Amino acid sequence: MAIPDENIHPTATGNAAKTVAEHQAKQDLVFYSGWFCPFNQRVWISLEEKGIPYQYVEVNPYRKEKHFLDINPKGLVPAIEYQGKALYESLILCEFLEEAYPNHKPRLLPADPFERAHARLWIDHTSKMIIPAWHRLLQAQSIEQQDAARQELYDAQRKLVQQVKGPYFTGKEFGLVDIANAPWVAREYILAEHRGYDRTQVGDGWSEYAERLVARESVSKTTSDEDKLQVIYDRYLRDEAQSEVAKAIRAGRSLP
Repeated sequence: MAIPDENIHPTATGNAAKTVAEHQAKQDLVFYSGWFCPFNQRVWISLEEKGIPYQYVEVNPYRKEKHFLDINPKGLVPAIEYQGKALYESLILCEFLEEAYPNHKPRLLPADPFERAHARLWIDHTSKMIIPAWHRLLQAQSIEQQDAARQELYDAQRKLVQQVKGPYFTGKEFGLVDIANAPWVAREYILAEHRGYDRTQVGDGWSEYAERLVARESVSKTTSDEDKLQVIYDRYLRDEAQSEVAKAIRAGRSLP
């Protein structure tokens, strides 16, 4: 039986569609993508930032087709094939791109071991604190749940932005901490319109930092039109989405 989430718009739109069109030729690296997925967008941003040649292949992860399950048994985007070998998980893929393509700049992580470890601490904070709070707020149905999740998100974002050296997390270079957060920042308008989210309430320069992330060319080039994204997020706002993330939030589990 089909689930409603299967009936998503089949392709990227707007700026993202133009980027897809530029990456149809065969390459050593095949990027299996779901245009709508923020986890997926992390890898897409990284590919664009580093100028790595890649072939873009659109996948509907809700259909779990056999070829894609052979690439990623979880059936989730993003995933890649690199010289015929498969990998998946967004942040692992971003670090893989950093290591597999050392001559492609910019660096996504600092060269200094301490600074690199420090960045990873705040990537971990993003994964464990910011993203779960974002999705709890998105799916919360009662006013009390929304108020609690919104405050949790503000607190988590405030802790992160207090570490930002400016204009980006590590300073002048746009890097992996910024990439880890950018897709959700680009979707904050959904929380603002439907969940009372106000980025100015985070304070400590979050609004300015968020604006810089959204304005980054690699973020704009990998973001589809708002009306197509809204259709998908309407299911989350009603707490009806059947993605693995939505299921995890409902069950109170950590995100997959």
